[in-house]
Amino acid sequence: MEREGLLASPKAVEDTPEPAETELEPGAEAALDRTESGERVADAALASGSARTLTPDEMVTDLRAKIERMGAVNMMAIDQFDDLESRHTFLTAQRKDLVDSIAATNDAIRKIDKTTRERFQEAFTVINKNFEGTFQTLFGGGKAGLVLLDESDALESGIDIHASPPGKRLQSIQLLSGGEKALTAMALMFAIFKYRPSPFCLLDEIDAPLDDANIGRFVEMLHGMGEQTQFILITHNRKTMEIADRLYGVTMEEPGVSKLISVQLN
Repeated sequence: MEREGLLASPKAVEDTPEPAETELEPGAEAALDRTESGERVADAALASGSARTLTPDEMVTDLRAKIERMGAVNMMAIDQFDDLESRHTFLTAQRKDLVDSIAATNDAIRKIDKTTRERFQEAFTVINKNFEGTFQTLFGGGKAGLVLLDESDALESGIDIHASPPGKRLQSIQLLSGGEKALTAMALMFAIFKYRPSPFCLLDEIDAPLDDANIGRFVEMLHGMGEQTQFILITHNRKTMEIADRLYGVTMEEPGVSKLISVQLN
């Protein structure tokens, strides 16, 4: 068509096929798949060719690199191992000795505890029985006894003294008068002496808090104990002096001059 004397240029024809026209025939698609499979096989063959066997030089180089990565070799390792092995053997023997010693010590402690517990229980029973008798002798009656504060552990337990003079109820020794406490202490001492008699016993003013009636019982108790124990008494009481076999005293015949005298009574 002409417009204003000019000819219109023809439109360019596109050679790009339509989508419908690009579809391949079934045979062509199979050929394309075979081509891609062949390329993958070729790549695999190339990769397997790269994993070829190393030459001796290459193996030596590879081994040297591995050795260098391991670091320096300790040439004293064998000597150090021998020293450490000797040290380990010595320490093992020392540890065995310590363990055996601890076991032997614990066994000895258990035996000692067992023997001590048995002997303590035996002594406690006998002394408690003797204490009842000596208490009744010194007080002219009454009741007394020893009580363990913790019977489950006799070796670590405390001991409480219960005393009941005639006409009084059973109570702690702390509630007794001074004379009653003195008599109770004497009764316990004599009870222990009956269990394990001592050759000598020194008593210093033990009869000071006692009245005449209690002095008589105290002297009677000394007579009974005199066969096993020799008593040395320091006293100012005349009734106590009367039972002595020998008297020792200090006199001052002249002012400022002391003189020791002795009297054999029997």
